Amino acid sequence: MAQLSILDLVFINEGNTPKDALTNSVRVAQAAENLGYHRIWVAEHHNFPSIASAATSVVIGHLAGHTKSIRIGAGGIMLPNHSPLVIAEQFGTLESLYPGRIDLGLGRAPGTDQLTLRALRRDAMSSQTFPEDVKELLSYFEDDGNQLQVRAIPGTGTHVPVWILGSSLFGAQLAAMFGLPYAFASHFAPDALMEAITIYRKQFRPSKYLDKPYVMVGVNVIAAETDKEANFLFTSSQQSFTRILRNRRGTFPPPIDDIESYWSPEEKQIASRMLSYSVVGSPETVKTGITKVLEETKADELMTVTSVYDTDAKIKSLELLAKLQLEVLR
Repeated sequence: MAQLSILDLVFINEGNTPKDALTNSVRVAQAAENLGYHRIWVAEHHNFPSIASAATSVVIGHLAGHTKSIRIGAGGIMLPNHSPLVIAEQFGTLESLYPGRIDLGLGRAPGTDQLTLRALRRDAMSSQTFPEDVKELLSYFEDDGNQLQVRAIPGTGTHVPVWILGSSLFGAQLAAMFGLPYAFASHFAPDALMEAITIYRKQFRPSKYLDKPYVMVGVNVIAAETDKEANFLFTSSQQSFTRILRNRRGTFPPPIDDIESYWSPEEKQIASRMLSYSVVGSPETVKTGITKVLEETKADELMTVTSVYDTDAKIKSLELLAKLQLEVLR
């Protein structure tokens, strides 16, 4: 049976503050836990006016402190922005505080623009050493018997589960080589999905971390009582992606009645392609869409992204999807 999880982008809604976004994220995490979702992740993004999870490990600790059992993690930490030792210490601390509940997903992209990358005091070429940095980070979580001269404290012996995230073939090959679970960001970059997971499964090497391939697939899911209502809620995401194309980023917008009057035909084509791994509609429509995704990908886990302006509507969507879980995730 496939697992069902959540990626929460901790959106700062138009008219709201980062504090409001973090408060809303706690509500979502608590609802997800009560509804039986497997895990909830937040992601590292910098200089995004609409996203409040830049200090990702801090947000993870905040969510873990307001929940009891659901797994909380990073989807992901952009490792080129950081020293592997510092990330090992941060997540070793989180695992020490919330044992058995912390995940660490790692990405190779900076999660921002080049100007902000320089403000992070990182070399633009840091991504070139990503495989070596992942290997170093993994070593810090091992037992003390490895006799490292430099140790992560906390971190050593915590064995925090590490994932490789990606939207290209590189991440699939690296996850396979290291024998780590693999998560594909098809919720915004679906083009290479099928090729990537095929390569991952074919090249996977069993390891002390994992004995067989484990694939997580990102998919946008918005469920409502009717298709019309769900499509209305989806216009917030459609506007947000259109703004990225226009290089006019802002806070997360409320839904609108007529998306066709908002974007140009070219913008619609590009944004719709980026959002093509989306399941939006009534429970019956969502059931059909989720079933299709699972048939296509044979995913072990779905990481659902519910980008909805109104938190009550977002939680309602999670409730409707949770009711479908036993029917479609078998």
